[in-house]
Amino acid sequence: MAFSWQSLLGNDIAIDLGTANTLVYVRGRGIVINEPSIVAVRKSDQEIVAYGHEAKEMQGRTPGEITTIRPLKDGVIADFELAEAMIRHFIKRVSGNHLRRPRIAVCIPSGITEVEKRAVRDSCEHAGAREVYLIDEPMAAAIGVGLPIEEPVGNMVIDIGGGTTEIAVISLSGIVNDISIRIGGDEMNEAIIQHFKRNYNLLIGENTAEHIKCTLGSAAPYTEKASLQVRGRDLVAGIPKTVEITSAEVQEALAESVNAIVDATKLCLERTPPELSSDILDRGIVLSGGGALLKGLDERLRRETSLPIIVAEDPLTCVVRGTGRVLEDLNRYQKVLSKVRRY
Repeated sequence: MAFSWQSLLGNDIAIDLGTANTLVYVRGRGIVINEPSIVAVRKSDQEIVAYGHEAKEMQGRTPGEITTIRPLKDGVIADFELAEAMIRHFIKRVSGNHLRRPRIAVCIPSGITEVEKRAVRDSCEHAGAREVYLIDEPMAAAIGVGLPIEEPVGNMVIDIGGGTTEIAVISLSGIVNDISIRIGGDEMNEAIIQHFKRNYNLLIGENTAEHIKCTLGSAAPYTEKASLQVRGRDLVAGIPKTVEITSAEVQEALAESVNAIVDATKLCLERTPPELSSDILDRGIVLSGGGALLKGLDERLRRETSLPIIVAEDPLTCVVRGTGRVLEDLNRYQKVLSKVRRY
């Protein structure tokens, strides 16, 4: 019997299962969930007591019997059971009391292993999916940005997420060349935490590091001066302490992560066929993902590559919007879907 795409209308779900945030797109409704990929678990019986925003508010503030856990690390599932429970929770929220099992498209880093892909698929199936498609994040980001991926021209995307940075050159609905490095927003947060330990003997939490990155974080040559009062625990005295940190210090702390992204971009360009390189020279490189919002990063890449750098509109949602567009216009993107291997 011929498969009818239309029979699934309204029953398709796109998920950007990110290390930092999980976004859910429902066909015909748009983005309905955008929450942190965190769960709070009671240690005594391993029962989950909170998901998403509620769990993030608990991070670093929980009593002894409750701990907050991020089921994903470096863009892949680190805790299978908790990831499955989190996915099931989000699916239940968007599907309500509908009995039909949804078809789910999930975005994955292009550099993950077959075992890691199988973990994503199994988690979605156990959470109630009837059918699972795995779509590479750079492809989804390119579609979300609105690049002409079907045309015989080179489109280059850099998607900087919480756990990974995906760099890809796309043409004729396929990825010609890609590099995936496990550096992203989490690595930058950890760099800030370590900076405080080394220079101030001060221990700060992940949420504080995230706030510092968003407020003062930048990449050279960004030079705007600012400072911030930061509170934490003195590692020597063991008492609360406040220190002032400048934007220049944060830029120095993030330099290693930024350099790794720049180097990976150059390597991807070196591996790109010359015809596509000439297209990229005309069309430029598109930045997506939360890391695209780091101040000065676009200018740094522009200086290092001598190419136009365009920051996508609403870069945080590019990947899930791209996957959602595939679900909204299946006829147009059937070629893209046919290139996605089903596991």
